[in-house]
Amino acid sequence: MVKQNSNQTFPKNFLWGASTAAHQVEGGTHNQWTEWELENAKALATQAEYHYNDLKNWDHIKDAATSPDNYISGTAAGHYDSYKADFDIIKKMNMNAFRFSIEWSRVEPEEGVWNAKEIEHYIQYVQTLKKSEIEPVVTLFHFTLPVWFAKLGGFEKRKNVKYFVRFAEKIISELGVNVRYIVTINEPEVYANESYHAGHWPPNKMSKRSMRIVLGNLAYAHNQAAKTIHGLNRRYKVSVAKNSAYYYSGDDALLSRKVTDILQYFQDDYFLKKVVKQCDYLGVNYYFSNRVYGYRIHNPDEDVSDMGWDMAPENIQHALERLYEKYHLPIIITENGLADAADEHRKWWITQTIIGMQKAMSNGVKIDGYLHWSLLDNFEWDKGKWPRFGLIEVDYDTLKRKARPSAVWFSKVIKKLQNDAS
Repeated sequence: MVKQNSNQTFPKNFLWGASTAAHQVEGGTHNQWTEWELENAKALATQAEYHYNDLKNWDHIKDAATSPDNYISGTAAGHYDSYKADFDIIKKMNMNAFRFSIEWSRVEPEEGVWNAKEIEHYIQYVQTLKKSEIEPVVTLFHFTLPVWFAKLGGFEKRKNVKYFVRFAEKIISELGVNVRYIVTINEPEVYANESYHAGHWPPNKMSKRSMRIVLGNLAYAHNQAAKTIHGLNRRYKVSVAKNSAYYYSGDDALLSRKVTDILQYFQDDYFLKKVVKQCDYLGVNYYFSNRVYGYRIHNPDEDVSDMGWDMAPENIQHALERLYEKYHLPIIITENGLADAADEHRKWWITQTIIGMQKAMSNGVKIDGYLHWSLLDNFEWDKGKWPRFGLIEVDYDTLKRKARPSAVWFSKVIKKLQNDAS
C-alpha cells in the first residue's frame, strides 16, 4: 500500500501551470485535421442538435454548434502570433510551467524537408519561456499529423514510426538544454479509439483490430523516441500523457467489482505496461471518474460540465494513489479541467482537485506538478469552438483575451501555496 506521510504542503519546486496543444490554439496550421475539418464541417454542424440538444447549456451553444464555421480551426486562439503576450499572462497568474505541443506539420511539411523558419519559431518560443522562468513541458504528438505522414498510413503501420522518431530527435536536438520535460504521445488510447474504433476523428475507421494495432504502434513509438531522446542527453525526463479515468464500483456485487477491475485495466494498464520502462515520470490527464453497476457505467450526473461529463474532481486522489502504487513513478498532472463557459464550477473544481492532490501526497504519492487544461479557450477537435475550457476567455472574432474570475482566484491560490512551501 501507499505509505503515509504527514507532509501535505507542495514542495518549493512544484510545477504550477497550464496546458495547450498547437492545433487547438496556434491557428494557421495545415495537417490531416485541417483537411478533415474542411470536408466535415457542414456534416458536423447538421448533426449537432442530435448530439448535443440534451446538454443543459444547449440554448447557449446552439448558434455556434450548428454553424459550420465552428468546426474550422482557422486562426483558433491566435497563439502562434501572440505567444509572448500569453506568456505574460502565465507570469501574472504566478505559474512557473507551461505545457504545449510542437506542430509536426510546421516543422516537417513534406517528408524529409525541414522548415528552418518554423524550427526557429519554436526555439524562440522555448527561449522566451525560459527567460520568463517558466518551465517548458513539450509534447511531440497531440493528435495532429503532417498530411504526408497520414497518407503513408500514419501510426497504422509500424514501419512509419521511424519518421516520428526522426522528428522527435530533430526537434529535441534543436531545442537543446532549454527543455527538460518531454511528453512523446498525448492520450494514446483516446486517439486510437476516436480515430480507429469509434470513427469520430480522421481517418474515421471503425475497426477494433486497427485500434489495437495503432495503440501498439504508439507504445512502440514512445519507447523508440524515449530511447533516442535519452541518447541525446540523460537529463531529459520523458513520459506519455495518459488519460486516466478512475473506475469505482457502485455496490458490493461481485460482478460490479470484477467489471470495475477489468475496465480500469484497459483504461490504464493495457497501455502503460508497454511503456512504463521508458518513462521517467508519469503524465496523467484526469477529467472524470466512472461508477460501475454490474457491467455498465452509470454515473451520478448530479453535477455535469458543459460537455455533459459527470464532475468528480475529488476522485483524482484515488486515480493518483492507484497509479503511484502500481508504477512507483513521480506524477505530473499534465491535464485537468472542465468545459465551463459561465465559469460556475471552475473554482470548486480546482479546489477539490488540490485537496485530492494533498490527500494523495499525504498518503505518500510523489506529485511534481499540476498543469490545468487549458490556459486559453481552444478548438476542441470534433466539437469545435463552443466548449470553453480556458482559464482565459478568448473572443474568437477579435482574439482578445480576458481572465475569467476563476483565473484571477487561481493565481492567488498558487501564490499562497508557493509562499507556504518557501
